[in-house]
Amino acid sequence: MDTIILSDWLAARLDRAAGEPLYRQTLRLMQQAILTGQLPPGTKLPSSRTLAEDLGIARNTVLHVYDQLTAEGYVLSTTGSGTYVADTQPDKAAVNARRKPAVAAVGAASAQDKPAKRDLNDLSSRGRRLIGQAGVSAKQWGAFMPGVPDVAEFPARTWSRLQARLWKEANPDLLTYAPGGGYRPLRRALSDYLRVARSVNCTADQIIITTGIHQSIDLAVRLLTDVGDRAWVEEPCYWGARSVLQSSGITLVPVPVDDEGLNPREEDLRQPPRLALVTPSHQYPLGMVMSLARRRTLLEYARQHNVWIIEDDYDSEFRYGSRPLASLQGLDDAGQVIYVGSLGKMLFPGLRMGYMIAPEHLVDTFRMGIAELYREGQLMQQAVMTDFIMDGHLTSHVRRMRALYGERRQILIDAITARFGSELPVMGDEAGLHLVLGLPDHADDRAVTAAAFDAGVIVRPLASYYSCDPPARRGLLLGYACVPNDRIGPAFDTLARVIEQTALKKPTRAA
Repeated sequence: MDTIILSDWLAARLDRAAGEPLYRQTLRLMQQAILTGQLPPGTKLPSSRTLAEDLGIARNTVLHVYDQLTAEGYVLSTTGSGTYVADTQPDKAAVNARRKPAVAAVGAASAQDKPAKRDLNDLSSRGRRLIGQAGVSAKQWGAFMPGVPDVAEFPARTWSRLQARLWKEANPDLLTYAPGGGYRPLRRALSDYLRVARSVNCTADQIIITTGIHQSIDLAVRLLTDVGDRAWVEEPCYWGARSVLQSSGITLVPVPVDDEGLNPREEDLRQPPRLALVTPSHQYPLGMVMSLARRRTLLEYARQHNVWIIEDDYDSEFRYGSRPLASLQGLDDAGQVIYVGSLGKMLFPGLRMGYMIAPEHLVDTFRMGIAELYREGQLMQQAVMTDFIMDGHLTSHVRRMRALYGERRQILIDAITARFGSELPVMGDEAGLHLVLGLPDHADDRAVTAAAFDAGVIVRPLASYYSCDPPARRGLLLGYACVPNDRIGPAFDTLARVIEQTALKKPTRAA
């Protein structure tokens, strides 16, 4: 491409009415021409004055373009000689050095000249498993998204006022990396709150501030397990926790639950795992509470076999008709329980703030581990949260939301009963932000979920929480917390029609 053609080529492509500056357009177009070979290596570029005159733009614009091309290695400038396109072509000998020679038909392009097809085969085996079993939803808000609080009810003005006060002071200590474990005043406030609200036994030093339950579990797994170690998980269990464990190379051992919670079989007990992940205060997703006898049995088994227990206490502040239950960690006298919780369920998920309580002898290890792996920050947010707790706003907000969610829970249950009577059972409604609506054994809850999504209603299939196929139960998880009272009835009517059309029809027998 000679000088005249380059000027014409650029002039035909510059859009002087576009919002993108001419400098950026010219730079992008010249980079494109060089990368595609339209300006081959060694091509001499026109002088900045000549190109500017041909394009009718300021010479400084062209000079800036040439300077940037030089800085990024696209061109080489030689004083007294001019500016030339640099040779940036890949070294084919280096690229093909480790390739096996491909056998190609005469007249056909060599296989190695064709770009490889990009698909899931590009991923590692654990990457394929993670993506293939992912449970994350395309939508995170609306009826009946499980596990999401009503963020519209969050006292944003109070939070904004506390935040503005701290930003006004602009303490440099709050703008750097977090010390191992997080902001100490927040850890102190949380330890006081959790001792009262959840009957945990801890000091401020035992609390590690994280970005949420996923990170808490990930940190514990990285520090306490090796690839191939076995972990008990409840069957069914939260898909997110399962993904964290599997992506770390842990071998999952699904352990069934019954009305008293985790119920290990004889074969499970004969092979002690490295860790057990449980939700004893409100099993996720079915909602049962682990009995005191089972709790004591699990703790004793863990003590005898050196099993780490991760207690996921994700939403126990919201119980209806009874006080929140004491934690499993509060019964642990052997230092085997790692307690993890989230502030997002109480306040708003976008806060991305959780915590873990480490056994005393692991505190220094965990504090060093989180600083080494994640380089934590968000101290300003942690300072705001501290004031939010210390001023009593957290306790009053939880109390208010517990009452509101209790109302919504009852409205949803009444809607279910009015439509289906006792035909479809309701499970796990005593606490939390969701309930489970049982479906007939022949129903395909994944198909119901897809049809409901198309109708504008979000639910989750119970089958996706089981590792076995077919799952032991069929059902739908319905979150009611983020649905305004007056929207619950109409939204459930829509869902009910989908259920009647896709799940309640009896399967036909083949002739």
